[in-house]
Amino acid sequence: MQALQRRIESGAYPPGSLLPSEHQLIQEFGVSRPTVVAALRVMREQGWIESQQGKGRFVRGRPAMAAVEPNRPGQAYLTNPETDALGELVEAGAVALPNRVAALLEAQPKSKAFLRRRLVIRDGEPSELVSLWLPLELSEGTDLTSGEPLPQGIRQHLQSRKGVRFDHIVEQITARMPTAQEAKQLGMPNNVPLLAVFGAVRDASGRPLVVVEVLLPADRHELEDAYPVR
Repeated sequence: MQALQRRIESGAYPPGSLLPSEHQLIQEFGVSRPTVVAALRVMREQGWIESQQGKGRFVRGRPAMAAVEPNRPGQAYLTNPETDALGELVEAGAVALPNRVAALLEAQPKSKAFLRRRLVIRDGEPSELVSLWLPLELSEGTDLTSGEPLPQGIRQHLQSRKGVRFDHIVEQITARMPTAQEAKQLGMPNNVPLLAVFGAVRDASGRPLVVVEVLLPADRHELEDAYPVR
């Protein structure tokens, strides 16, 4: 997708021009059809291209919203090295899956999965509680049990160690009151809710790989996104 965006920005694909077909893109980039379809869908949603029934996909140009960086904490945790933020490991090991996470991983409730949970510190105080859930076999041979922060993002670490490739994220945001333990870890006052961000990471075939859960005290965070109006 980035390669196509760069071509649009450089003028190689000017506004109004016909984008190469799915088959041509598959052949050129050596990727699967689901990967190409997902990338084109995102580009259409962001306003880079438009689809015309029976004619193909046409270039619209660089959208104004492309310069706006959305605040997506789940994606940031998967991409950024853990060493970028102060924090401490509070849990790492095999645990029973809660119902919501089990559903996102398409696993049986209460079945075992690997959990890596870190308390992130910003400006000298607890900021968010980040949990990474993944199948046990995917955690084997990784450094996810290490108490030291990873010098690379989770995405890069799992790709280099296990050969998995993240394709897209399905995100859910809910609000709830914290448990007593969560309130203590995050230093939250009484009667303040949590924002719970769940990001289910899938490969190009749609198979769930990992789930990242980010718990944010509602009095310290706000979530912002940007998208074109259709």
